[in-house]
Amino acid sequence: MSLTRIFLGLGSNIDRHQHLCAGLDALAGFLTDMTCSPVFESHPVGIKSGPFFNLVVCALTDLPLMELDRRLKFIEADNGRYAPDRKGLPLDIDVLLYGEQVGDFDGLILPRAEILKNAFVLWPLSLIAPERLHPGVRIPFARLWAEASIDQQLWPVTFEWRGQQLTPVSLLQVGPV
Repeated sequence: MSLTRIFLGLGSNIDRHQHLCAGLDALAGFLTDMTCSPVFESHPVGIKSGPFFNLVVCALTDLPLMELDRRLKFIEADNGRYAPDRKGLPLDIDVLLYGEQVGDFDGLILPRAEILKNAFVLWPLSLIAPERLHPGVRIPFARLWAEASIDQQLWPVTFEWRGQQLTPVSLLQVGPV
């Protein structure tokens, strides 16, 4: 079976480091050629809660889109996403891009609209895949970020996964945007 390049958005606002690491560990179990963007902290968008940690993961998969989405829901569930007594959002994993797919796939809209609406998705995506074209608007992610006028504040944060620092020191010195 052929491999498809995917981009996933991960976020958490409860035990953020623990849940993001658990999500990354689970993804590393079935994705290949996985790379992570720097991690950003941001105020919540659309919900009342504490601040979020967000990042984007790029990887290859041999799973069909709907099977990938099903596995992501299991990972979220394993981290308490659907627990009846949960407070906040332990782990959210969204398919942002699946190859060059554009359209509605059984209710999963690709590319995900949040790419162009949320700084916590577009900035990390622009860092991990600056020259890649957004499949819908055919503009590189770095240019989309440079020209974005999204009214959200976020800042890079120190984050370590499996002994690797995901956010470079040079980016940490940038501060909030």
